[in-house]
Amino acid sequence: MSTHDDPVIGRRGLQPKGVARRQEILDRAIEVFRERGADGTSLRRIAEAIGVSHAALLHYFDSREQLLVAVYAHAEERRNATADPSRPHGVETMIDSAIANVDVPGLVQLYTTLLAASLEAGNDVGREFFSTRFERVREQLTTSFRNQQQAGDIRRDVPAEDLAALLIAASDGLQIQWLLEPSLSLSDTLRTFGRLLTPPG
Repeated sequence: MSTHDDPVIGRRGLQPKGVARRQEILDRAIEVFRERGADGTSLRRIAEAIGVSHAALLHYFDSREQLLVAVYAHAEERRNATADPSRPHGVETMIDSAIANVDVPGLVQLYTTLLAASLEAGNDVGREFFSTRFERVREQLTTSFRNQQQAGDIRRDVPAEDLAALLIAASDGLQIQWLLEPSLSLSDTLRTFGRLLTPPG
């Protein structure tokens, strides 16, 4: 769940060729992290892994943290670009995201690593990205849940903003558990959460 109006992390590039080059770097990095995650490597090692020079990365990104956050943001934007915009945000859209993440365990690892690191002092890029992301997703889910409550599709006795925060917590927490125990079914467990939203009676 993101928008194309999100601020660019790092430098976009001044000319169309530079913009395209930055996009290519992020696309290559996604494929690397799809297989291995962030893996604690330096910016120079990341450059080697994706087949570009260290200087090329520094042209667009000031730090390893900035690059890794940009990689995750780019992967999320690519995934959201294929989503059905008419589908209301809710449990099923979170299930879709979780299933997509299962196919790219390296990105799930990258997400959890970056999220944990964003809580540490000095990681301003990650903190700003995740704070903005959580706020945006909560707003989207809250609006959707309110509409569904008014339509009688989900229970009304719990505030929509609480449901939104709880669904995000469930999705993120389940993905961490899945990294530790891949046999855990993300989709089935999230659907159980969905059944808890069914109006009583």
